[in-house]
Amino acid sequence: MYSCSAMVHLKVTPESALADEPVKIKAWGLPSRQIVTIRAWLKDDRGEMFYSRAFYESNDEGEVDLQQSPATGGDFHGVHPMGLFWALKPVTPHFRLLKRDVMGSPFEVHLELYCHLELNAMPECSPEATASLRRWYVDPGVQRLQVQEGRLRGSLFIPPGEGPFRGVIDLYGGFGGLIEFRSSLLASRGFATLALAYFAYEDLPKSFDFLDLKYFEEAAQFLSNHPKVYGSGVGVIGVSKGAEMALAMASYLPQIAAAVCINGPVTITGSTVSYGDLILPEIPYQRERMMFTQSGGSIMFRLYVDLTDPEHQACMLPVEKAKGPILFLVGENDQSCDSLSYARASSARAKEYGKMDVYIESYPGAGHLLEPPCSPFCPLSRSPSSPIPMIWGGELVAHCRAQEISWPNILDFLRKNIPCSKKNKL
Repeated sequence: MYSCSAMVHLKVTPESALADEPVKIKAWGLPSRQIVTIRAWLKDDRGEMFYSRAFYESNDEGEVDLQQSPATGGDFHGVHPMGLFWALKPVTPHFRLLKRDVMGSPFEVHLELYCHLELNAMPECSPEATASLRRWYVDPGVQRLQVQEGRLRGSLFIPPGEGPFRGVIDLYGGFGGLIEFRSSLLASRGFATLALAYFAYEDLPKSFDFLDLKYFEEAAQFLSNHPKVYGSGVGVIGVSKGAEMALAMASYLPQIAAAVCINGPVTITGSTVSYGDLILPEIPYQRERMMFTQSGGSIMFRLYVDLTDPEHQACMLPVEKAKGPILFLVGENDQSCDSLSYARASSARAKEYGKMDVYIESYPGAGHLLEPPCSPFCPLSRSPSSPIPMIWGGELVAHCRAQEISWPNILDFLRKNIPCSKKNKL
């Protein structure tokens, strides 16, 4: 086994940054044309280990610069400066990397360089060089306020400064509970963001079988009325079941000025949703159509209905009633639901009624869980709603590129379409 000289260095810049910001990784002091392995690993808030690795060949000057050097193998191929972060995968199968305590310590990512092809998940030999960096999910000065207002449950993230700020409600899907990492990053980008729990949290219902749209209206009113928030309309962003509820909010609630719907249905699906005396038409999950793979995961999109059926078209949410624009973000390799077909059907319905501000951004090769940039690709994970792991779909490079592209587009869309006036509070 080849041993590098004692002059090998590995450096990452910056060593401390928000989790949605790229970093630069560079090694030098290597022999020219030397094959090396660069490995990344971290432990999440529960102590679960995640790791990745890629192989590189040093240039004539004995350098490896991930901005320019292609990975020749490992978890990915080609020039991908953030590939080691994209490819982080669990040692314990089917775990998903989530930052749960966003206000606490950051993720500490460790980088190790080996002067050979290191094929073991847990190497026994010592690395030739190491570096580390801290990945924060909240900018200094962001405040987190626990929300227990009436029946509302969640947390409100307020950016630093006097404000007022544009307000956004953030919804996740079938995992339930309170997921905050996107909310804290949105606040770090200048949005007052309400991470809203709506089931399986504290004294909320255990499941989403029965949902009251008035609850979401109370959340929109609460955020609009907050002294740090512009009061003339708020935005909403959601993924999966959260995207479904975001679309319902945009369709029925006057407080919603803009909505971002990520890979979700465009009907009320698998739950009963009421809005006062109105019961929104619901389509049950078709569990008999569930497909299984030899790996033990399930492909879920066949649970959802075909919207070419006129009976099912009648159950589509009335997107044409939305006050503001709607942005559908779609992973074309989504294996949880047929997101592209649904987004197209909803857009077509909007145009039939003369609403022209419904937009679709679709990403070939991307799967269901489109997260902020630099988030690891998660093609399969456990879910509280399923006894077996769920297949989310996607391909590593295509999916993670989609995350890099979609995040600034989300921020731009929300900035442009959430009003900045204190007047006419709703």
